[in-house]
Amino acid sequence: MRALLATGGEVVELVCELPWVDARLLEAADGMAQTEPGPDDLEPTMRVAVEESHEPFDTVDWNRLSRDAWVRDGQVVIRDVVTSGFDLRLRLDSGPGRGGAVPEFAFRWRPPARTRAASALLRARGRLLVRAALVQYPTLWVAALSGRAPVHASCITGHSAGPVLLVGPSGVGKTTLVVTETARGGWATTDNLGIGNGTTVWGVVEPMRSETGHGKAAPHGRREDRLTHRARSLRPTTVVALRRGQVTAVDELDPAAAARALVAATYAAGELRRYWPLHALLALGTGAGPAHPPVQQVADAFARSATCLSVQLDHVEGVVLGELLRDRKEAPAWM
Repeated sequence: MRALLATGGEVVELVCELPWVDARLLEAADGMAQTEPGPDDLEPTMRVAVEESHEPFDTVDWNRLSRDAWVRDGQVVIRDVVTSGFDLRLRLDSGPGRGGAVPEFAFRWRPPARTRAASALLRARGRLLVRAALVQYPTLWVAALSGRAPVHASCITGHSAGPVLLVGPSGVGKTTLVVTETARGGWATTDNLGIGNGTTVWGVVEPMRSETGHGKAAPHGRREDRLTHRARSLRPTTVVALRRGQVTAVDELDPAAAARALVAATYAAGELRRYWPLHALLALGTGAGPAHPPVQQVADAFARSATCLSVQLDHVEGVVLGELLRDRKEAPAWM
């Protein structure tokens, strides 16, 4: 399989020699992969290649970078990357793309016994780890080369909302609000994971996971669904820090507190728990990009350039965020 996928502000060229992995990659692309040439073909900014070989990458005479990683001439090999079962080799090749270099991530399926057993017992977990290792984490790392950072947030817009950067820890109801807004004709970058630079949010493409989904099983009792009305990117004018409470309330929020909410939600996200050490290792081995993505700087920039609000909800089912914010603006000043 060969496909192009616009995700996270990057254009990923996907080349796969293993049919069963084809299915995983297409699932991860949530219908957004372009498998046939089109009139608006984009120039790839990175490459992901899943090789048929099950042999280990050659690291003879390479220097050891860590317990399961080796480095030579700016190339990095990592064994069983993020416990996905795949070995990874990263190299920066000359060619079209950012700064004349196209990062190439090559993967080989070589799961150790413990990883194979965990994948068999926890199939949903194994499926998500494969998606993260092959597509999402490489995209996040390449994005950091141009000063962007992961954000655990969704940006939504429509006739009743936005553009709103919706911030909050897992489980507070972001996905439910996204489902409600898009069902009414609104647009969303994603339901929970994006890449930002302080003014723009690019969605990291993946299926939504919610309690009302009808697709494949996902952790925490959720199921997957396709995100309709997906926007590649949006520029938020409002940052909403979402929380749950006994009553519904909308209040102004200090920009520093809004930035803190975005940073905290990003570091608390289970989807990113394995990403931070991988990012550091790749930066150390290649000598490219920051050792840590600029999460705080990006959050500060979003908060400085937008209206910041705290939204507390006693329930999320049936709540239309745009109408809630509009009602606040239309209320008399003394209320």
